[in-house]
Amino acid sequence: MGERTEVVKYDDLDGTDIPAGKVETIAFEFDGKAYEIDLNKKNAAGFRRAVTPYLEAARPRRVSRPKGHARPKASRPQHEPEDTKAIKAWAREQGYEVQDRGRIPNEVRRAYEQLQQQ
Repeated sequence: MGERTEVVKYDDLDGTDIPAGKVETIAFEFDGKAYEIDLNKKNAAGFRRAVTPYLEAARPRRVSRPKGHARPKASRPQHEPEDTKAIKAWAREQGYEVQDRGRIPNEVRRAYEQLQQQ
């Protein structure tokens, strides 16, 4: 019997699934913290529209890193992708507070994965 694993990307803003090859990962820094967000084409365009006036008014600066410190690689979850809507529904039934949009908290994902392993 064959087995196939599918990776499903989803929009961090609205939680919708993004077809393969259509995800845009936007990395940015704000108030000294680095961020990364995965968005569909529509939400990525909206993000750019929203920040454009601020970027046009801002002064660019070079970002320097101490010698010997490479830029950290973006970390990705080391788990099999699951149906995020199903995990969030399960979490709510168990009394966890989860947002309708965005990533699933690690505590919730671990609890769900432990249940699946039983």
